[in-house]
Amino acid sequence: MNITIEDFGDRVATVWQGLRSTTRDLMEKALTANAARPVVPAARTLPYDARADWELSRLLTVLDERAADARELLSSEQSSNLEKMAETCAAVLLDRTQSAEVFAQLVERAHVRCDYARIDALADALSKRLAPAEICELARSGNVVVRALAHESLVTAPTSVLVGLLRDPVDAGIARDVLERQAVDYDSEEARQIVNFLDQSELSGE
Repeated sequence: MNITIEDFGDRVATVWQGLRSTTRDLMEKALTANAARPVVPAARTLPYDARADWELSRLLTVLDERAADARELLSSEQSSNLEKMAETCAAVLLDRTQSAEVFAQLVERAHVRCDYARIDALADALSKRLAPAEICELARSGNVVVRALAHESLVTAPTSVLVGLLRDPVDAGIARDVLERQAVDYDSEEARQIVNFLDQSELSGE
């Protein structure tokens, strides 16, 4: 892929130039690999870098905004290169991110594009990358698809993990809802006993 960053506009060029060298190298290697095959190779052999997450998330935002705002101003080649760069950036984030905020960004982006394969991949990665409390954060998202994926991830968590979340006043409501789903939809006797205990405690005013 032959990229001239300046062709994508000043904002994209500014964000690109602001990337640390390690983040830029990560993208350049992925772009080179992506030119030969559509799947970006796994990069998680490298240590997780939260700052790279933030930088790539910002880059993806400006790439998508540029694609939406200036489609008629770009040549077909520029538009194609811009889309390839944005998709590669999204794929690198999918492969590496451990941020609830970035997961939400990627899910919303995939939903807008009706990219159900990527939504499935994000759903599979949720419980492997994020702590239960972070998934609860996504379960409170304003986006219905993000909320649904988070709830589906939590409902497969061990009941003991959900019990631990009950101790947090912020996450307790989500944990209670998920325990009720485990009890009703998945016929979990352990979850049913916990929900009954919670109900009795509320009735007794404890």
